Amino acid sequence: MKTFCLKAYGWQELAVLYAPELTPESASKRLGYWIRYHPNLSQALQEAGWKKGQRVLTPLQVEVIIKYLGEP
Repeated sequence: MKTFCLKAYGWQELAVLYAPELTPESASKRLGYWIRYHPNLSQALQEAGWKKGQRVLTPLQVEVIIKYLGEP
C-alpha cells in the first residue's frame, strides 16, 4: 500500500488518485462535482486561496480536500 504524500498536485493528477478507474478527464469532472456540491469543502478551499479553473493545487488546498474527502 502506497503512502499518500502531501504536496502540490495538478488538478487532474489528484483527481486520478481519487478515481483511478476513470479517464483523467472524467476523474477531473468528478472531483469538481464533489467540490461544487459539498458547500463546506468549497468554502474551505476558497478560504485557502483556491479559484475555479486553477490547475495546480497548493499543499494547503490538497490538505483541505483530504480533510473532507479523506486520502485518495
